[in-house]
Amino acid sequence: MRKAILGVLLLWFLCSTILRSCRANNLVCNEKEKQALLSFKHALLDPANQLSSWSIKEDCCGWRGVHCSNVTARVLKLELADMNLGGEISPALLKLEFLDHLDLSSNDFKGSPIPSFLGSMGSLRYLDLSYAGFGGLVPHQLGNLSTLRHLDLGGYNRLYVENLGWISHLVFLKYLGMDRVDLHREVHWLESVSMFPSLSELHLSDCELDSNMTSSLGYDNFTSLTVLDLSENKINQEMPNWLFNLSSLAFLILSENQFKGQIPESLGHFKYLEDLDLFSNSFHGPIPTSIGNLSSLRALNLYANGLNGSLPTSMGRLSNLMSLALGYDSLTGAVSEAHFTTLSKLKVVQISETSFFFNVKSNWTPPFQLQFLLISSCKIGPKFPAWLQTQKSLSYLDFSGSGIEDTAPNWFWKFASYIDQIHLSNNRISGDLPQVVLNNTIIDLSSNCFSGRLPRLSPNVVVLNIANNSFSGQISPFMCQKMNGRSKLEVLDVSINALSGELSDCWMHWPSLTHVSLGSNNLSGKIPNSMGSLVGLKALSLHNNSFYGDVPSSLENCKVLGLINLSDNKFSGIIPRWIVERTTLMVIHLRSNKFNGIIPPQICQLSSLIVLNFADNNLSGEIPKCLNNFSAMAEGPIRGQYDIWYDALEADYDYESYMVSLVLDIKGRESEYKEILKYVRAIDLSSNNLSGSIPVEIFSLSGLQFLNLSCNHLRGMISAKIGGMEYLESLDLSRNRLSGEIPQSIANLTFLSHLNVSYNNFSGRIPSSTQLQSLDPLSFFGNAELCGAPLTKNCTKDEEPQDTNTDEESGEHPEIAWFYIGMGTGFVVGFWGVCGALIFKRAWRHAYFRVLDDMKDRVYVVIALRLKWLQNNLRRYFLDLRCLRGRSEREKVMDGGGT
Repeated sequence: MRKAILGVLLLWFLCSTILRSCRANNLVCNEKEKQALLSFKHALLDPANQLSSWSIKEDCCGWRGVHCSNVTARVLKLELADMNLGGEISPALLKLEFLDHLDLSSNDFKGSPIPSFLGSMGSLRYLDLSYAGFGGLVPHQLGNLSTLRHLDLGGYNRLYVENLGWISHLVFLKYLGMDRVDLHREVHWLESVSMFPSLSELHLSDCELDSNMTSSLGYDNFTSLTVLDLSENKINQEMPNWLFNLSSLAFLILSENQFKGQIPESLGHFKYLEDLDLFSNSFHGPIPTSIGNLSSLRALNLYANGLNGSLPTSMGRLSNLMSLALGYDSLTGAVSEAHFTTLSKLKVVQISETSFFFNVKSNWTPPFQLQFLLISSCKIGPKFPAWLQTQKSLSYLDFSGSGIEDTAPNWFWKFASYIDQIHLSNNRISGDLPQVVLNNTIIDLSSNCFSGRLPRLSPNVVVLNIANNSFSGQISPFMCQKMNGRSKLEVLDVSINALSGELSDCWMHWPSLTHVSLGSNNLSGKIPNSMGSLVGLKALSLHNNSFYGDVPSSLENCKVLGLINLSDNKFSGIIPRWIVERTTLMVIHLRSNKFNGIIPPQICQLSSLIVLNFADNNLSGEIPKCLNNFSAMAEGPIRGQYDIWYDALEADYDYESYMVSLVLDIKGRESEYKEILKYVRAIDLSSNNLSGSIPVEIFSLSGLQFLNLSCNHLRGMISAKIGGMEYLESLDLSRNRLSGEIPQSIANLTFLSHLNVSYNNFSGRIPSSTQLQSLDPLSFFGNAELCGAPLTKNCTKDEEPQDTNTDEESGEHPEIAWFYIGMGTGFVVGFWGVCGALIFKRAWRHAYFRVLDDMKDRVYVVIALRLKWLQNNLRRYFLDLRCLRGRSEREKVMDGGGT
């Protein structure tokens, strides 16, 4: 036996040696196939010169991406993935008779159709055209590739299929990938793809599939299926029963659909299941207890459903579980040690936005070593969890909004020094930060009770957000700290603290900064010129401090600035020309300063502008007539538009993002905009000395939501084109000198909920609409010639009063005497008629006092409502008073300048 084995091995060695020798000496690339490949290359676009080795002088079997047979030297494989190729696919490929593997994935063919001649390449067993930029109709000729084992057509260019019947001919198919191929025209998609007994993986993510999963087929041919991905579709039904017969499934991915009903107990039948992803559906009811039977499960994602009930303790039996995601649902109850009994392999825990509360012993030692721990908006506190210090492998910690009301323990900061990202926002954690160098990449301690001095940073810190705390002291030592290396800090938010002092000229030490927020502190002085060295700055917020002087021209070097917020300071001078010429700007917020001069007409170049606020300054002149060039305001707050700008308002970092906040005075109250800031469209030029008429061009901004031109000296009429501002929610034109009638077209503004045209010279009838007649009458006060609801003044001509001067002069009033006589008689009769009956009739007396008691309740409600009305009107009065005082001060300044 041993001799026989040695003989076979010797024979194999001799044969392989002979073949290698033949290959080296005699076998070269087939000339016909070589020319075919050169023709194929000639039709391609190769901007990166990836196919430079494809030369006529070289053996094509040595070309990049070309693989030949070691026996025949015929081309068997073309692996050209991820080479940035484009152009056309030449039919010369048909001359590669033995080609069984073609991979053109991750290229860019600019939406060109898949060549139908590929269906004639009968030797193909592997075809991958995924993410190659092909578009249009998938050719049915691909059904001729009867020996195909692997077919992947997924991508972003929206290929589509009208009929999947052709796919049933691919009887040997093991892998079918059609992610993002539009299949909504094919109502029998499930029947078509279930015909392959050897199919192992089926990927149909984001294919516009609907609820056609309840066919009468038995799906017996799905016996080999291990991967089923139907994520990101529109399937709106309960999980079909046949699904639980797929006993070989290892990956079941149904995320981002509309599956409903309860998760059935039969889920526990999947004994080989490793990944169960039901993220973002509409499942309700409890988590089935049978989930503890999924002994092979490694990843479980039930996030963002409508689940309720408590967490089953059977989950503690999932000994292979490595990733757990729960949240954004109605789950409630305690999370205890029993839920983690055997979960020693757990690496990722994400439990957010639930009513869970952690109920573990203070000396609990978890069986796992986590790498990612995200427990936000889920009660862990009030004490800092001591078990956290046992997690030596942690790189990501998120305890934001977890109800911790405690001083950060001493061990935490040493423990935290090894964590890459720390998120502790929206708690009530107190104490000073340690006077050591913080080395974490992302630090978010915002909205807590931390105090003391600002921390020292290592060059590795990318995000420092300590807004809304109680940090104090001079800001200069922090800004001018020395580091061992170039700082990587991109986001610095120390707003809403008690920091003081002037900004030192040390900004060149922070060259990577993109978002800076120092607002709502006690800072003063001028903006240092070195801030202009922040060439990558996208958002600058210095609001609500005591900065003064001119805005330095060095900021002109910030070429990608998208937001500038200098509101509520003491800046003066004219509005810098570079600001209104910075075409990247989305938000300009200069409210409540001492800027003077005119609004520069160059501002009309800012087509990306979504918020413009020059309110409460000393600006004069006319409103520019070219504001209709604000394209972002003209097209409306439509989600998904202008994504190219949004990095100025939002900075994404792995699992979290930093969002810029902006406080705007809208509808008579201050509101903070953060997550939805990019959808806001607002112009506020109120409380200035602007004159002239309201330019008709401003009414072409159909996407504008908030417009405030109050407290100016504007004259003229409102154009009827205002009716085209379909998104307008708030309009304030009060305290001007506008005249004429309010145009009837204003009734077309269906979103309008706040209108103030008080104290102008408007006349005529208030237009009739549901919104306008439901507004507060104070919105129309101060217009003597205005009439109609909601004002009490009727628009019909009042009757002339009768002349009674003769009687008044003579002193004769006989009707008054008879009035008093009748009143005395009526009092006697009325008093005894009512009170006498109440005295002698008990039932009447009880009924009378019940009426009085009911009347008392009604009066109480009326008084409460009137007090609320009075409160609102007093607030409006003080706002108007502030407006008038501001105008008076500006006029004094102007008079003083004139003298």
